[in-house]
Amino acid sequence: QIQLVESGGGSVQAGGSLRLSCAASGSTFINYFMRWFRQVPGKEREWVASIGLSRDSNTSYADSVKGRFTISRDNTKNILYLQMNDLFPEDTAMYYCAAAFYSSRPPNYWGQGTQVTVSS
Repeated sequence: QIQLVESGGGSVQAGGSLRLSCAASGSTFINYFMRWFRQVPGKEREWVASIGLSRDSNTSYADSVKGRFTISRDNTKNILYLQMNDLFPEDTAMYYCAAAFYSSRPPNYWGQGTQVTVSS
């Protein structure tokens, strides 16, 4: 079983940047397809980005973040990243990383989340 711990959230003004990290432990990180999600209170959790098993894997993004966010992973350090640039107030949410056994199936493991707040 893999454990996931997010960090790097915080408060930033619109147009600013943040880099989220998700540290993995307890299992072989390279075996998992990784994703970022976000959730605003009262709304459903929203998929943000995905990456395959290796550093050079294909990535995919929600339309709302495409061109502004970049997902990456460092399998030597067991860390997943989300670089967020040109942040909008509507990016304010709790951000979660998630690990999946299969690329086409729902995640199997979740982190506890890190809060991102973007002020206008």
